[in-house]
Amino acid sequence: MSTASASATIAAPPTVAEATSERAINPWIVALAVVNPTFMEVLDTTIANVALRYIAGGLSAPANDSEWVITSYLAANAIILPMSGWLAVRLGRRNYFLLSMAVFTLASALCGLATNLGMLIAARVLQGLAGGGLQPSSQGVLLDAFPKEKQGAAQTLFGIAALLAPVVGPTLGGWLTDNYGWRWCFYINIPVGIFALWMCSRVVRDPAYLKTQQAEMRKKGGPFDTLGLCLLSLTMICWEIVLSKGQEWDWFGDPFGRVQTFAALFALGLGWLIWRELRIQNPLINFRTLADHNFRWACVIIFCAFASLYANTTTLPGLLQSLFGYDATTSGLVLSPAGAGAIVMLAIVGRLLGRGVDARYLMAAGLITMGAGAFGMSRFNLEIDEWHVIEARVVFIVGLSMIFAPLNVAAFFNIPPQLRGAAVGLLALLRNEGGSVGTSVTKVILDRREQFHSLRLGENLDPLNPAVTDFLAQAQQNLLQVTGDPVAANQMALQTLANLRVQQSSALAYFDSFFVFAALSVPLAALVFLMRRSVAAKGEHVAAE
Repeated sequence: MSTASASATIAAPPTVAEATSERAINPWIVALAVVNPTFMEVLDTTIANVALRYIAGGLSAPANDSEWVITSYLAANAIILPMSGWLAVRLGRRNYFLLSMAVFTLASALCGLATNLGMLIAARVLQGLAGGGLQPSSQGVLLDAFPKEKQGAAQTLFGIAALLAPVVGPTLGGWLTDNYGWRWCFYINIPVGIFALWMCSRVVRDPAYLKTQQAEMRKKGGPFDTLGLCLLSLTMICWEIVLSKGQEWDWFGDPFGRVQTFAALFALGLGWLIWRELRIQNPLINFRTLADHNFRWACVIIFCAFASLYANTTTLPGLLQSLFGYDATTSGLVLSPAGAGAIVMLAIVGRLLGRGVDARYLMAAGLITMGAGAFGMSRFNLEIDEWHVIEARVVFIVGLSMIFAPLNVAAFFNIPPQLRGAAVGLLALLRNEGGSVGTSVTKVILDRREQFHSLRLGENLDPLNPAVTDFLAQAQQNLLQVTGDPVAANQMALQTLANLRVQQSSALAYFDSFFVFAALSVPLAALVFLMRRSVAAKGEHVAAE
């Protein structure tokens, strides 16, 4: 064969089937396919929160032990997320994505079929390991499916899944638990997972650069980074245990040294992991992505923003159920309108990004709006109605919706395609771990501030305070008419005052937690302007100052 004919053979156009599979698929169809598993995976980080006491009762387990249902999932998820980029290259992103979906769906069925807490925790570990590949893979597919000038719209669709899932998770979980039982919090994943697996298998393809990377990796071979995997597992497991059990074990005051031991192992494992991964040629986790200016600050902002989101999402239902008498379903319904506001704002932000608005301005406006919503919650009192809660929650979630798509656009703006998988995995890890930290921190704030306010309120509850004596006298008179027993009426009046003290100190603690996360938004808004300008015009590859 001549050289010319050989060149013609090599340059021959692809077949009709190849062209259809590689080019003819509308990117919006791809986007709709890949956001389904993302929504399903993020939903599982919050859907079981409201069902923990039902799970403990149904499986005859202690209430405190049921928290391992959440901790085990988050720990397994955290191990896989940062290494998802390496796995996507090693296995092929399409294969890894489909495998993760299939195992996640199977693990969800096993969770629903669990007959004891040990079996449920084991199934949740499997579910977390599989689910860790869904977020980064779907976001990587979106980054490759859309050109740079349409990344705002693509990340908006991804934001709808990533933001709405933790928002509606408690609502859906409460409704399923109240009406069908806690097992349906896991069974609901089965039809969604099967549909997503079928749809993604038809439309998701690996891009050319990823196939090249995969071929090069197979050609080079090299040993698996076993030590890196062990260090990553040690670091993430210790981190999740400290966050989940720290308050219960009294943090660094733990007399048995459990928190101190796990914290020391975490610090040692993290330092060794970073040192190792920066020194080897083919790292399991590529920390070199943090060298990019925009990506580094985006990691900090997304960590803090999702800490605020998860803190708010766990604290607000607790306030409504403990002090306002709402059941799980009703409190979830009060939080639901924020989801509609999020969708509307995500669409507006996506359009603004497409028109060339600098992502930094949208992020700063979103952080301030989110802070305003949290500050509004800190001004609550026990006399408000549900509309006050709805309004403040909508403002908070709308602010977060203004952050998500611009942050993802700015974060990946200058990341080269071959590092996208590693960058997406690392950002997803920090997003999830921010939620874990927010949940843990808000528990600490509630417990400590409730003790503080209880002591301060008690300082004025003495017989020399006329307000106290008038309250007790009026209560005793009313209770005496009901019971006819002066001694019982006196004891019941004192108990009424004690209950009022507990109620007020608990309410003040909740309001303090809202204020802390409102204050956090101010330095974050200033941090945005340390990032470089991120505006993509049509046909532009890089636009950075």
